[in-house]
Amino acid sequence: MEPGFYSRRQFLQQLSVNAGITIIGMEGISMFSTLEMAEAAEPAGIIESAPQALAAEVPRKLGIALVGLGQYAGGQLAPALKETEACYLAGIVTGSPNKARQWKRQYNIPDGNIYNYDNFDSIKDNPDIDIVYVVLPNALHAEYVVRAAKAGKHVICEKPMAITVEECDRMIAACKEAGKMLSIGYRLHFEPHNLQMKQLGQNKVYGEIKKIKAYNGMGDAQGWRLDKKLAGGGPLMDVGIYCVQGVRYTSGREPIAVTAKEGPKTDPVKFASVEQSLTWQMEFADGMIAECRTSYSEEMNLLRAEAERGWFELSPAYPYSGIRGKTSDGPMKLPQVNQQARQMDDFAIAVRSDRPTPVPGEMGRQDVKILQAIYKAMETGQRVEI
Repeated sequence: MEPGFYSRRQFLQQLSVNAGITIIGMEGISMFSTLEMAEAAEPAGIIESAPQALAAEVPRKLGIALVGLGQYAGGQLAPALKETEACYLAGIVTGSPNKARQWKRQYNIPDGNIYNYDNFDSIKDNPDIDIVYVVLPNALHAEYVVRAAKAGKHVICEKPMAITVEECDRMIAACKEAGKMLSIGYRLHFEPHNLQMKQLGQNKVYGEIKKIKAYNGMGDAQGWRLDKKLAGGGPLMDVGIYCVQGVRYTSGREPIAVTAKEGPKTDPVKFASVEQSLTWQMEFADGMIAECRTSYSEEMNLLRAEAERGWFELSPAYPYSGIRGKTSDGPMKLPQVNQQARQMDDFAIAVRSDRPTPVPGEMGRQDVKILQAIYKAMETGQRVEI
């Protein structure tokens, strides 16, 4: 046994004991139509902290305002805010009067906490709202994070953080200037199975990792996700980012170079401005390789690490529920949790207790840097150093 490390059996036994108690820390168009598209769809898409155990520290629940009422906000975030212990749904921002009326009735939201995109900046005068959660198309993340920070609000931004590294820098700078915290919506950083992948990999329970395989694809992308101006790219930006994240937190390492190849387009009209599929490889300084795939026409969902003395994997790895894991020693016996509730509770507790978020803007920025390198490698056919 390597000095300083548990045996595999000791580690897995201890992790199973802890699983139910604590998770230890380490998602040519007018503005109005753009924002309406933001609310038209929001499909599926990473591991630290146990907010429930700390919720007693929070004297009152912090108010969250959701910016953009698409499928993800309506289907996942708002329901999760009914289960949170440290925060609640205090307000909404929408360009749809019909949605405003519907959400007002469903969630009992006061008229004074309902905003549109024209009067959004006046949210600065609302003491009910402590946190703004930006759930808009990728191209609009930077604008609304900056505006939220200038309004004096802490911010959660959905993944990917932005389209470019330069936008990420503006977002980080705006929040720092305002003295507000910025977090990225990496829900899987609060999910027990993905946490176990992180712990197994970074604690070298099976020795050094030699290879990681990370695949994530879906077959029903629609709306703004197929518009490069709004999405910044295709499946890589939407679901492939989970592969990048999975490799990073499983290994605890950063890639030094990438190669990539775009897949064929079976529907050139649908995928006129974005890739339909993409395969890429990430290289690491110690020789580890990550083989990754993403697609908007093929269902796949895997995170697997192959190490010196065994292997461990999640399949599926990234959905909202139903994640399953196993290792070369047997299945992972871990609970299913409300990932979004844990994510938002953790951020509220971080804000209240003035401690760092485990998923900060800098983490989102690094992912965008890697995504840009992958696209450059895809376009040039060359190996791109990061």
